[in-house]
Amino acid sequence: MEPTFKWQSQRTTTPDGVYTVLRTAILDGTLPPGGQLREVHIATDLGISRSPLREAMSRLEEEGLIVKIPFRGSFVVEVSAREVAEIASVRLLVEPYAAELSVEMLCGPGRTQLMQTVEDLHQATEKQDIPASIDAHLRFHRLFYDFSGNSVLQNLWNGWETKLRLYLAVDHRTYSDLHVIAVEHQKLAELALEGDISRFRKELAAHFQTALQA
Repeated sequence: MEPTFKWQSQRTTTPDGVYTVLRTAILDGTLPPGGQLREVHIATDLGISRSPLREAMSRLEEEGLIVKIPFRGSFVVEVSAREVAEIASVRLLVEPYAAELSVEMLCGPGRTQLMQTVEDLHQATEKQDIPASIDAHLRFHRLFYDFSGNSVLQNLWNGWETKLRLYLAVDHRTYSDLHVIAVEHQKLAELALEGDISRFRKELAAHFQTALQA
């Protein structure tokens, strides 16, 4: 059964606009993991030609959100529960270390960026804007790896981010109160700024609880 697109009234013909519409559909669950993106149906729903649609889909493929399978078509990428649990178990070991390495930067010029991601997360969750909440969620955690100055840690995060984005697209929809996510990250930010890595690790374990149980 083809998805019913809730944005049909949003007339957009540019590749950027189509990319944004499709990306939102993937992250808010309109296009579920494993779902096929049928060009003819999507182009008809959006009232566009196939050219901007194909350009948008190429960007989504580069971002790792869709995969093209020869002779079958394009599909939203799926992430297994096992993959998510394995990533979470490694993150629980290395992310507190990344936070520890980042303390000086976070307490200095990086503080504004950290607190901005928390504010963005508060605003997104208050509006129940799942794609925006996922983007802010990932930006928050990426800061620890970026500010660590450790290229190995940064490469680890780069290898995980797309899979985490797809996992969060499902996970964020399970919250009865999405704003809880913002509160959790505000607590993590406070502990990181205090340099309390032990408590940061415990809070992170609670934050990862669902993923670790997958």
